[in-house]
Formats: sequence, structure tokens, C-alpha cells
Amino acid sequence: MKKFLDQDFLLHNETAKTLYHTYAAKMPIIDFHNHLSAQDIYENTQFNDIAEVWLGGDHYKWRAMRTLGVAEEKVTGDASAKEKFAAWAQSIPYLIGNPLYHWTHLELQRYFGIDTLLNEQSAMEIFTQCNAMLKQETFRVRGLLDMQKVQAMCTTDDPIDDLKFHQLIAEDSSIELQVLPSFRPDKAVNIELSWFNAWVDQLADVVGYQIEQLTDLFKALESRMDFFVSCGCTVADNGIDVFVYTTDVTQTEAETIFLKGRAKIALTPEEIEKYKAYVLLFLGRAYAKRNWVMQLHIGALRNNNTRRLHEIGPDTGYDAIHNAFDIAKLGQFLNDLDAADQLPKTIIYDLNPADNHKVVTLMQCFQDGVTPGKLQFGSGWWFMDQKDGMIDQMRSLAANGVLSQFIGMLTDSRSFLSFPRHEYFRRILCNLLGEYVELGEYPHDLEFLGQVVQNICYYNAKAYFGFDIK
Repeated sequence: MKKFLDQDFLLHNETAKTLYHTYAAKMPIIDFHNHLSAQDIYENTQFNDIAEVWLGGDHYKWRAMRTLGVAEEKVTGDASAKEKFAAWAQSIPYLIGNPLYHWTHLELQRYFGIDTLLNEQSAMEIFTQCNAMLKQETFRVRGLLDMQKVQAMCTTDDPIDDLKFHQLIAEDSSIELQVLPSFRPDKAVNIELSWFNAWVDQLADVVGYQIEQLTDLFKALESRMDFFVSCGCTVADNGIDVFVYTTDVTQTEAETIFLKGRAKIALTPEEIEKYKAYVLLFLGRAYAKRNWVMQLHIGALRNNNTRRLHEIGPDTGYDAIHNAFDIAKLGQFLNDLDAADQLPKTIIYDLNPADNHKVVTLMQCFQDGVTPGKLQFGSGWWFMDQKDGMIDQMRSLAANGVLSQFIGMLTDSRSFLSFPRHEYFRRILCNLLGEYVELGEYPHDLEFLGQVVQNICYYNAKAYFGFDIK
């Protein structure tokens, strides 16, 4: 029986152990998609306690706690930090096979040097020990990032954001970490949602002119893209729950639909699809013009519990995996961009594993023979960033694409303690490659495979995004 979370955790063959310990473990981190705060990084925030840094905003943990009957007061409510941490500690032993069990103990080990298993009995000792360490200077935000050798990261930013703290970080020579913005224009696309008009008005305030026509909206978005470029942005991110697209829309139709939306006139599903298709095509072309990477996060079924949505708000753990992924529409979108030589480098994140091979085979239709891995199959995302999800994603990419060109892992996280997830991914990657070797399905060429591992962990992403990291 193997010991839990020892040095060979998740490494089940000798090749995997060599690949991880010799090649993967030492690689720094590029985290090209997360939801962390640039302000916290610039101000080098010091957290009050482990509950604040660990449980705040973590809907993964919240979902598990609710399932175990923990009252909402101790999940997102007004209970004290100690009470919330105790509730989490009591929950943890029951999460057999859940990545939260692994992540929790990896984070305790890697940041705090704590090997003790978290449970009801150990909760207060661990709470006290972590809180004492968090008071140290090295446990401020930048210290936590340094511990995990994070070299570059891309936050997720609304077009109306002023990016003040990204600018301040770039101007501060004492901060070696690159913190770059990502352009997230979802609110410009989702015309059917209640906040669309208020957001367009905010955008108008930022750019300094009225947005009365769709051409005004496009002008404003391009202006904000250029501002993002001035702050080092090289990537856009688009959250698309259901990918809708049609080529059957004219500029006049799209303009008319925009005006109806601005007038708060109810739109038909067909009108919504036409508007979104027109705007997405504009965005793709604008990204290509700036040599940006276009990220497409597809397949979330959001806010399923409307009672909880009204009580607690969005992004609190009431989302699921959607099954409405029309691969033909995605193919038409990519083709329309490619036909005009305006298809940017693109990463497609698929939330439903049933669609993995569809996405990979579609991607291969648009590789250009010039840019290595121009179209990428994004790492296991959200509900899929666990062991089985990562293995399924990489096996699909290996079977129908080219795994060696993969740009690897990201945290997609709101927690500064989430970076051991890169280690988790790297161990799973090395074990998968090790299996191919041990089963006689690939030669025992450790030097070559070691370079492949380091490329997937770091160098592929560095080249793909054009990061200027010394």
C-alpha cells in the first residue's frame, strides 16, 4: 500500500517518477488564465486568517459543504472564520476521490509544511498554525506566488476596467512577476441579460462618447482593446455557455437588433443568435489584428438554482455541465475567420468530456502549418480539472491531435493558494506518458520525453503567448 501524498504521489511507474522529479518538478509556472486580483498583488495583501484565503470565493468547497449538510451561514454566511474553517475541516474526510481532498493537503504541505491530515480533530491546531504563518512577511500574496515559482499570469478583466494595478505592477521594478490583463467582453455579447444596457452605458462613460449604434459599440471595444495592449495584454477570454452562431446575418440586421436591445424591446432567440454571431465574428477579427490569443470557454449551464441565485448571487456554486454544444456552429465560426485569414491563435475549453474528440478533430482542420499548435485544446476546465478530466483531455488530444504541442495547465482560480494544481497536473501528465512507455506504446527515450514534459509545463505556453520572461 502506498503512503498518502508521498513524493511519488500519482506517479505509478518508474518512468513517471523520473519524468516528474528530473524534468517537471523544477519548472516555473505560467498561469495564463485565472480570476486573481492585480490589486492584491500590487498591495502585497496580507490575509487575516486561513479561512479568508482558503474559503472565500471557493465555490468548489462550498458545493461539497452543502452536500454534507453544512448550513449556509458557515459556507457563505456570517459565521466566524474559525467556525467556517471548522466546518470545512469536518467535511474534508468525506471527500474520497474528490480533487478537493488532494488539493487541500497539497496546499497545506506546499505552503505551510503541514503533513497532518485535516479533520475535525486537527482543525484548530492547523487553523492556529496557518494563521501564525500568515502573519509573516513571506506569506503575503507575492511570497505565496514566489513559493510556487510563478513567473507570469493573466488575470480576467472587463473592458471597462481601468487596469490601474496592472500598470502600477509594471512600473514597480521590485516586482519581477509579470501580471498581464485578459480582455473579457462577455457583457458586450450577452444582449439578452438584464445588465447589458447598464454595462454599455458604463462603457460609454469610459470611452467618453455615447454608444447609440452598433458601430459605436465596436469602436469603443476596439479602443479598449488598444488600451489593454498598452498594458501588455496578449489574450482575450470569451465565456460562451452555449455556442450560437449563424452566417445568416447582415450588418443592418445586427444594428437593428442592437437598437432593440438598447430600447429594452424583447428579442427572439433567432435575433439573439444573430447578434451574438455578428459580435463574436467582429471580436475574432479584432483579436487577430492585434495578434492576440482567443480563448473560448464553452459549455457551462449557469445559475440553475434561481432561489439561491436571488439569495446569494452568481458564481456561488450553482452551475453545472451543459450538453448543448453544436460543434458544427463552432466549425463555421472558425471557418469564417480562417477564410479571410483572420483566425487568431485559439484555445478551446470544453466543459463536457463527451465532446472532447469532437473539439480536437475540429481543431486539426484549422492548424496552419506555420504556428505550432495554433489551435489548442484547453486543459481540463472547471468541473474537469480533476484527475479523470485531465487524463480524458490529454488522451483525446494525444489520440486525435499532438499532445507534445499542448500549452498545459492553468488554475482558473480565485485563490492565491491554488498554484499546487500545476503540480497536480504535472504529476498526472508524467504518469500518463510513463504509462505509454511502460506498456511498450512509446520508446523509453527519457531525454526526449523530458523535453516534451518541460515544454508542456512551461516552454510551449511561453512561446505561444509571446511572454518576454528572462
